[in-house]
Amino acid sequence: MTQRREFIKKSVLGTAGIAMAGMSMSAKSYASILGANDRINMAVIGIRGQGSNHINQWCALKDNRNVRLKTLCDVDEQYFSEKSKIVIEKTGVTPLTEWDMRAVFDDPEIDGVSFAVPNHWHALGTIWACQAGKHVYVEKPASHNVFEGRKMVEAARKYDRRVQVGFQNRSIANVMEAMEFLHAGGIGEVYMARGLCYKPRNSFGRVADSNPPASLHYDQWLGPAPYQPYNGKKSTIIGTGIGLLEMEILVIKVPINLMWHVGD
Repeated sequence: MTQRREFIKKSVLGTAGIAMAGMSMSAKSYASILGANDRINMAVIGIRGQGSNHINQWCALKDNRNVRLKTLCDVDEQYFSEKSKIVIEKTGVTPLTEWDMRAVFDDPEIDGVSFAVPNHWHALGTIWACQAGKHVYVEKPASHNVFEGRKMVEAARKYDRRVQVGFQNRSIANVMEAMEFLHAGGIGEVYMARGLCYKPRNSFGRVADSNPPASLHYDQWLGPAPYQPYNGKKSTIIGTGIGLLEMEILVIKVPINLMWHVGD
């Protein structure tokens, strides 16, 4: 029975990850492999920004995928009340809250986690989760460098966990069709791909270094990153244009002549 449930959960978590990336299987197909007692318990780690989307997506899978969003985890506790309300409204269940992801990993009921945390946490968080027996959905970029990425792959294989990175463009049917067309020579040889990404936002401004807010566990936020004093403006990591860069790489397969510029 244990082996069957593990197989089911690995299969379903894979399809749930695909659903997060914009695709899904039908409720009928899902029902054929999932029993009523085989609930998938999930945790979202990082609940601001893209993490809010994770919360909404997992809640939407409550009835047709038997997914329960059990725990919300974030290093800044001030957001627990706001985000917990979303889960309560959508599922009728009050989630647990944790500021340390290791507490999530220690919970034997958690089957999988989804990460929407600063980029410097992606690799280590994924590896820790795999070591704890959890399946993983992690946002792009997968890692800070190639070495970290390889260690993530090694951990997934060693601990036999499903790990999916949120390269949504690779899972979207029309994008896959377009790439097949281009790679088959639909417009001739593609020798260069250019990407330009400007996203308007208000000025960050400048402030002096200071003590972190009482609600923020700043050492945990830093995690594996080098220490730097807390700064209300500098201590913010913004990811810009990764999805567009992904498209450029898909177009030319091997980015030998890749030109890329990101503007803020």
